[in-house]
Amino acid sequence: MPRLIPLTSPDDPRIDAYRVIKERDLVGRGGRFIVEGRTVLDVALSKRNRFALESLLLAESRVEALAGLIAQAPDDLPVYTASQAILDGITGFHIHRGLLGIGLRGAEPGIEDVLARLPEEALVVVPLGITNHDNVGGIMRNAAAFGADAALFDFASCDPLYRKAIRVSVGGSLVVPFAREGSAGALCDRLIAHGFELLALSPAGAVTLAEVHRPKRAALLLGAEGPGLPDEILARATTVRIPMKAGFDSLNVATTSGIALHALAA
Repeated sequence: MPRLIPLTSPDDPRIDAYRVIKERDLVGRGGRFIVEGRTVLDVALSKRNRFALESLLLAESRVEALAGLIAQAPDDLPVYTASQAILDGITGFHIHRGLLGIGLRGAEPGIEDVLARLPEEALVVVPLGITNHDNVGGIMRNAAAFGADAALFDFASCDPLYRKAIRVSVGGSLVVPFAREGSAGALCDRLIAHGFELLALSPAGAVTLAEVHRPKRAALLLGAEGPGLPDEILARATTVRIPMKAGFDSLNVATTSGIALHALAA
């Protein structure tokens, strides 16, 4: 079990990576990312997590309740503890969960690297132009829940390791292999070159989800709420719709991903 390291000042240089979290979410933190909350840390300290942890930072009032979680941590992982006042001074806002960690990105694979490692039969989810962190987190949660082999994002989409995306994913962003690179068109080129059939979700899809026969290699394309997928992407794919009650044709994109991934995984 790791040794607990009490902090007596929010200015301690050992916890610089935790400082003013909200502002640094916008500019990055040098190959690191923030994980927060009990559920996410359960995943982060498990064998499912694909990323190394650098340290943990806990509210001292929660140490006893989190003893079982702390016991899962490697013996050499620094675990800092602080009063709530010091913790809030470090982060720049009130951390009511009282539990944070720093993860290390390591060498980030490109799209081609991820595709080359996939099995012969594979299901990947492909969010294109999705800039809402809640939606990206929800998609990663569904990808983990329904066993997608990877998530492939274009560079117009937001980072799955953004703090809020990880939290909404309930740790799914730490589990599902992903890459974020290039344009939507270039990403589709690579998928086709690797033998994937493109299935594009659209309210005006040519076939219903129930009519889709899962191909050996399936790439589920998802567009941003409102504009959806561009016409040039739809033209390259089998377009798929989820039937809804008359007069309503809109689902949240994360909800859509869950319905479609469940159907394709089954």
